[in-house]
Order: sequence, then C-alpha cells, then structure tokens
Amino acid sequence: MAVRPAGPDDLAAVLALLAQLNPGEAPPAPALAGTTWQAILARPGVFTLLACLDAAVVACLTLVVVPNLSRGARPYALIEKLVTDAAHRGRRIGRALIDAAVQLAWDQGAYKVMLMTGSKQESTLGFYRAAGFAADKTAFQIRR
Repeated sequence: MAVRPAGPDDLAAVLALLAQLNPGEAPPAPALAGTTWQAILARPGVFTLLACLDAAVVACLTLVVVPNLSRGARPYALIEKLVTDAAHRGRRIGRALIDAAVQLAWDQGAYKVMLMTGSKQESTLGFYRAAGFAADKTAFQIRR
C-alpha cells in the first residue's frame, strides 16, 4: 500500500469513495465537480491524500492546515472526509492514511490535528482513539 497526494486524474476515484461515505447523496454535476476539484488541488494548505493498492485508490482523506496567530503562530490542522472502500476495510489502510496525514500536519508546523465524526459506533470511535485522538473537547457545528 502506498499513500500519495491526489492529482488531477483522481477525481473519479475520490467521488466513488465519497459516495460510500454519504450513501444516497447525489454527486455534484460533472462540471461543478471538475471545477471544485481543481480549486481543492490548487488551494494552499489543503491536501487530499490517497491510499493505493497497486494502481487502485482504496481510501482518501482531506487535511486542511490553517494559519494561526496563537501558539507561536503555528497552524492547526483538520482532517475531514476519511473513507476507505468497503471491500478494503479492516486492513489498517485508514490508519496508515491517518498516520500520513498527521505526519504531514506536523511537517507543516501544526501544533494540533483535529477531526470530528458523526458516528456513534464504538468501532469507529475506537479507531480514532487507537490512532491517538482524544475525545477531550466538545464540538459544535451549524449546518445549512
């Protein structure tokens, strides 16, 4: 298994994985998906990482490194949209991807890495705890 940054030709693979993350959610129109993908790839501090077995993309996540004026002006980082293809779960692929994202955040100078999950499944929560994350803060969100 290899972890690599996503490139322009990886849009279809990422969309296929995201469909597993949110089943039933319609994908964006092709033109909008293409424009958005180009913006994601071009945005400084935004990294889409892919886990690959041979040539197949089997997992992805997004890491966002945010500039910050506190903590000695060190940035903080957020992990979002972690999904491993259902056929490949339970093989530590997601863990390798998380580890790579956390290391990239440290390499970017981040003082902390955060993530949120909507899952209440103990297996998911245990996965994040085993990866070194602590549920020691309260998260809030507002949606439209």
